[in-house]
Amino acid sequence: AQIIDLMMLVIDVTKGMQTQSAECLVIGQIACQKMVVVLNKIDLLPEGKRQSAIEKMTKKMQKTLENTKFSGCPIVAVAAKPGGPEAPESENPQGISELIEVLKSQAYLPSRDPSGHFLMAVDHCFSIKGQGTVMTGTILSGSVSLGDNVEIPALKVTKKVKSMQMFHTPVTYAMQGDRVGVCVTQFDPKLLERGLICTPDSLHTIHAAIISLKKIQYFRGALQTKAKFHITVGHETVMGRVMFFSPAPANFNEEIQENVFDFEKDYLYQEQYLSRDSVSSEENKENDQAGEVQLPKQQWALLEFEKPVTCPKLCLVIGSKLDTDIHANTCRLAFHGVLLQGMEDKNYTETFLPKLKVYKQKHKEGQVERVMDDYSVIGRSLFKKETNIQIFVGLKVKLSTGEDGIIDGGFGQSGKFKIRIPDGLKPDTKMLLTAASKKKSKGGKGDMTKEDESSKNDSAQPVTISLTFKRYVFDTQKKMIQS
Repeated sequence: AQIIDLMMLVIDVTKGMQTQSAECLVIGQIACQKMVVVLNKIDLLPEGKRQSAIEKMTKKMQKTLENTKFSGCPIVAVAAKPGGPEAPESENPQGISELIEVLKSQAYLPSRDPSGHFLMAVDHCFSIKGQGTVMTGTILSGSVSLGDNVEIPALKVTKKVKSMQMFHTPVTYAMQGDRVGVCVTQFDPKLLERGLICTPDSLHTIHAAIISLKKIQYFRGALQTKAKFHITVGHETVMGRVMFFSPAPANFNEEIQENVFDFEKDYLYQEQYLSRDSVSSEENKENDQAGEVQLPKQQWALLEFEKPVTCPKLCLVIGSKLDTDIHANTCRLAFHGVLLQGMEDKNYTETFLPKLKVYKQKHKEGQVERVMDDYSVIGRSLFKKETNIQIFVGLKVKLSTGEDGIIDGGFGQSGKFKIRIPDGLKPDTKMLLTAASKKKSKGGKGDMTKEDESSKNDSAQPVTISLTFKRYVFDTQKKMIQS
């Protein structure tokens, strides 16, 4: 679909947009610039109502295309084969000459660029006796001349171009956009039915990639991290696992440079791709009062392929769920994007991923157990009994009463710990905590009076301790970072 300059979307006029038509429209929007819609099978409409039915469907299609890049494109009604496949050959098609006129008016000379590496999508490979093996296809980028070396990267084989033909005419040169047959010798055509050929060493084979992406609006359901999708990239479709991430919240509105990925920046791990529908309805209710839900301008994903993929840099990527029931009325295409960075090293998890600064925001809550003195308190419930508190020593915490503290070390064996309050406890906090612990010791005696019960209700709000830190997903040492 990346070699098409003008697409025709054919719709059965009696049925309108079907799931498959919608998928074609989605791919068209991603990979193509111009479109003509053809309403076919108008012979199936009763003659008296034919014109009004065509007009109704035309209006419906115009409405569907309103929010796409093909808004306002021509819509032509035809019957390509009146009476269907069984009808006699004498039946003349209807509306085809009008369609030809529309196609002529829409046709244009695309701008082509012969610079850059040669890359060709091969769709047939066959041998011609006494000549060699011919690969036919479309040149995606660059140019090729007689005598050039071309690589078949999937097989790691390089061959010399012996002869070339374009529409049965021998040529010595071909460039981006041309349909061409390239002849090489001593190559078994059975080894390559379809695939890519290119300037030697210009493509890379990758095990994982970072892509920038957008969700396809017709895909129902959330895009979850760790989910598997069919990833179409270069000339292949392979299974891949995704991990979504976005800019750090402070940079949500920053303009992102296109087609580059900045390894210096921090990124926030996401359990799923953030979109209007992924933010829960509860949050929406709250945020609607407060204004728009904050969404980042750009999001990325780490793709990990089940088998390596050969592709050019900055190529188009489409993620889909092709195992969805074909009869279900649902779009199988989930997201599309651009491949920004491929990982060629098989051990990329050790060599490459630690460079990727994606972090998770961690938050733990505990409670103040009691006061030790004006500058320290004992806390509980922040850690499990078996947690090694040593690794948390020196991290900053905040009390719900406003004081800042620092974890000083463990206290006893049951997961309790000591917090140092450098600026000292506020008098109110001290009173609150002293009252709470007094009441505890009184209550233990089992002789609660009416007064005690009322004071218990007053100080029932415990003082909480909150600990917030970042942890980088690919940090081998699992360090905890606080700003």
